[in-house]
Amino acid sequence: MKITKLAGTYNIRSYECDRNNNLRILTLMNIFQDMADNHAHQMGLGIEYVLSRGLAWVGSNYMLEIDRLPQMHENIRIETWPSEQRRIGAIRDFEVFGEDGKSIIRACSQWILIDFARKRPVSLKDNLPEYEALEEHAMSADFPKIPEAENGDDDYKFRVRFDDIDINKHVNNAVYILWACEAVDAEFRLNHNPRRINVAFKKEGHMGEKIRVVTQQDRLRTIHGIYTYGGADDRELARLEIEWAPKQNQAV
Repeated sequence: MKITKLAGTYNIRSYECDRNNNLRILTLMNIFQDMADNHAHQMGLGIEYVLSRGLAWVGSNYMLEIDRLPQMHENIRIETWPSEQRRIGAIRDFEVFGEDGKSIIRACSQWILIDFARKRPVSLKDNLPEYEALEEHAMSADFPKIPEAENGDDDYKFRVRFDDIDINKHVNNAVYILWACEAVDAEFRLNHNPRRINVAFKKEGHMGEKIRVVTQQDRLRTIHGIYTYGGADDRELARLEIEWAPKQNQAV
């Protein structure tokens, strides 16, 4: 199967922006997910195809490089494509271009195909139609190991909400980035934007579970461990490393 990039334009709406006038990271991730779903469907590898075979796509890693975030009313262009096929992992890249045509965000993600009933990874080659990845990356597809966050005295704690759950019946991947950012001091976030984000998804989170986010900060770098607590099978759900940059006045 011959693969081409999927491209789309998007106008940033006011309700999609944070108080700094920037596109919310959660919204950006949801746009990426929507484009990935559409592209996979065009390739014949979408949600309907895998579910009909008792399979599911599960994200295992995500990395983003952010030069700047899009601003309210800015017209952006997004491209996505499958860049590499590993034994059990499919790599998908994204690139965002600002209104001036310059690349402003690059992202790379890894997706595992699992047997839905057994919750076990399966071979892509044995379970998907053959396709040729484009072998072009928006950024490095080497996902570096994230160190464990040291225990803090002021963990961010809450319960998983109904609206955190996606069609796979567990916490949506994008929500973990939101949770990590929420655990960072508000005053710091007012003056800083994420520059690089590295996420490793570990286990599934479910509605109503108690969550604690352990955060370790060293100047412009934060490490986050997201865990369940107070249950019979407490576990680590995700681990994140975020590099921050001082907020600057942005002109589009």
